[in-house]
Amino acid sequence: MSHFEAASAASVDSSGSSFGDTTSETDYTSVDSPVNYNAAAELDLDPAVEELAQLSLWTESCDGKRILVTGGAGFIGSSVARFLLERGDQVVIVDEMNDYYDVAQKKQNLEELLTSFSENQLKVYIGDICDVPFIEGVFADTNPNHICHLAARAGVRPSIEDPFVYIHSNVEATTRLLELARLHGCTSFVFASSSSVYGGSQKEEFSEEDVVDFPVSPYAATKKSCELIAYTYHSLYKLDIAGLRFFTVYGPRGRPDMAPFKFIDRVSRGIEIQQFGDGSSSRDYTYIDDIVNGIVLSLDKPQGYQIYNLGCGNPIGLRKFISIVEDKVGKDAVIVQLPDQPGDVPRTCANVSKAKRLLGYEPTVNFEEGIRRTVEWYNNCYVNRKEVVANNLIRRAVSTINIENMC
Repeated sequence: MSHFEAASAASVDSSGSSFGDTTSETDYTSVDSPVNYNAAAELDLDPAVEELAQLSLWTESCDGKRILVTGGAGFIGSSVARFLLERGDQVVIVDEMNDYYDVAQKKQNLEELLTSFSENQLKVYIGDICDVPFIEGVFADTNPNHICHLAARAGVRPSIEDPFVYIHSNVEATTRLLELARLHGCTSFVFASSSSVYGGSQKEEFSEEDVVDFPVSPYAATKKSCELIAYTYHSLYKLDIAGLRFFTVYGPRGRPDMAPFKFIDRVSRGIEIQQFGDGSSSRDYTYIDDIVNGIVLSLDKPQGYQIYNLGCGNPIGLRKFISIVEDKVGKDAVIVQLPDQPGDVPRTCANVSKAKRLLGYEPTVNFEEGIRRTVEWYNNCYVNRKEVVANNLIRRAVSTINIENMC
């Protein structure tokens, strides 16, 4: 049975064996539908990845933390998982692999992690957090002591079209995890909120002390709801919880629906880009390495209930953004101007003084350098991603040396 097959079942045997029991193999075939399915077949993973993931029986030999990372196949989640694994933590990834954006990209993220780290460090489960038997089985099987909850349904505009899926994936899922964290005595619970909670604020900088009672999209409303529910769990059960308001995260392996990736891709291929509004809007863009650093700091330094802005503190105007992309790509953009979109806000800017003071957070990558790195990844890795992944799998198969991190 492969690592993915065992993980997807999310069960324990009748004797209660779990994460650290290496004396007997769990009978995963006894789990009832819907959690008992072949995740490897479902994902159609590369056979070399399946072979590398055989007999995943974790041990208690790791001195680091045992961290559940939800959304671990996504952009931010896989980046956080890699950082934690590289420093020696054991990581449990849960991801439903939804098709909000290209599932192939998420599969690649998982494949790179599985080929880079041993089965004693990494375990992957495919399923919906709101599926109670599934997620309870994950906790019973792995007993995480820290939770990094990054799974969410993203997107402001799609949330206006279908708000119900956002209630399910954001509010219900977060509540399920908070309840399990309480029951299992988790030491630290960190979850992704969003700068969208600030709505159409006209303030020069957005502070955690600002009133955020006026969201302008269902997406923002669900993120604010998660903050309130999280505070309730802290108040009732004294859980250490940090809500992280991310400010437009970008970088290598970035989400293809986000402007940084989309603009780089379209300018590179000579395809028109859509500019919503007159170009005067601005965003506080945050490079992925800085976001990962902030997430890990908040996970490692639990301080009761806290909300932190994680941004750069230096907004970039849309016209300047496009100009920087043109410069780094080496081509002119073909721009089509369209009206402002419902739910969009004109400006975001993070005041990160609280995260600096309490966590030691310090963003280090400016926007121009971040776009340069992203363009470099796009040219060297993304365009030829199938060839790169295949070469890495071959190298791993013929060598006992750990594969280098891809880009």
